[in-house]
Amino acid sequence: MGGIPFSVIWLVLVIVFAIVESATVSLVAIWFAFGSLLAMLAAVMRLDVWVQIVLFLVGSLATLWFLREYTRKYFNPAKVKTNFDRVISMSGVVIEEIDNERGAGQVRVGGQIWSARSEDGEPIPSGTKVVVLSIAGVKVIVKRESEQ
Repeated sequence: MGGIPFSVIWLVLVIVFAIVESATVSLVAIWFAFGSLLAMLAAVMRLDVWVQIVLFLVGSLATLWFLREYTRKYFNPAKVKTNFDRVISMSGVVIEEIDNERGAGQVRVGGQIWSARSEDGEPIPSGTKVVVLSIAGVKVIVKRESEQ
């Protein structure tokens, strides 16, 4: 052979993947560290290189497969709606006339005041009840509540 033993190469890969894993916030390299560990054990037992590579791949994929649910549960928890999401489909009251051409208008929705634009571009007078259809930038897009 004459070169660096494969067991040392696999050990270096285990260490590299462990360092990468410790430097990240989520699990991105642990699968490969486990696969490298299996391949290193195969190299220590003097198994062929192709067996080592197969064990690396199978070990990495198996770890990914079995830990996938764990990572989803703990690293991607259910998203909490923000105040932006909450106001969509809520009713509100126009407190400053909505005029898309002038770029003016405000509504009170859920106790908060939002800049507003009308969906159809028509002015909506102050005091009118509206429903929020969507959000565009920092403005809510509304239409008269009676139009639903």
